[in-house]
Amino acid sequence: MSTQRPAPPGRVVVVVGPSGAGKDLLMAGLCAAHPEIHRARRTISRPPAPGSESFESVTPEAFARARAEGAFVLDWQAHGLCYGLRAREFAPLDTGRMVLFNGARRALAAAAARFPTLEIVSIRVPQAVLAARLEARGRETPDVIARRLAQAALPLPQGLPPDLRLHEVINDASPAEGIARLEAALFGPAPAPAPAPTAPPATSGGSQPRNG
Repeated sequence: MSTQRPAPPGRVVVVVGPSGAGKDLLMAGLCAAHPEIHRARRTISRPPAPGSESFESVTPEAFARARAEGAFVLDWQAHGLCYGLRAREFAPLDTGRMVLFNGARRALAAAAARFPTLEIVSIRVPQAVLAARLEARGRETPDVIARRLAQAALPLPQGLPPDLRLHEVINDASPAEGIARLEAALFGPAPAPAPAPTAPPATSGGSQPRNG
């Protein structure tokens, strides 16, 4: 019989934030820097969208059937769509890997009930920066932008367990800076660079005096 100890359970991390906060970009950058992280692939009731996250596209009817069959560990609705995470997406926890997923504030209570050691990363963006991003992508009308900005100002839902670990990341700079902030929130700040070696003290030139 093997005496090897089983790997400790991995960390479950949910990333939440308003539309335009840059969640997908930061998560992709973090996973590129840390391939040991498993980014859970979501099942969504919408057609494939070029340039978006990789997700399992299903019809609303297929989603409803999967949900009725208990296929999802977590599921929620937002913006008229259904989102779910299948059990297989959390299998890497058994080998000690971190599972990272893009969630929703309305699903945090259910996620915390399912995973008591859940960690929450809240991506925050100043209102002026978020408004500029939403306007620049040109997908929303001014009324929709106003509603998104109002939603972004809302706090996390009440009633979450008080001992949940909450990491707040301000994403108001470059993508590289945002990824670095997310990495620091989850793994601690990067170690300071080693000091440059100092040169030995200079000695005076010339020949040594001769004896005799």
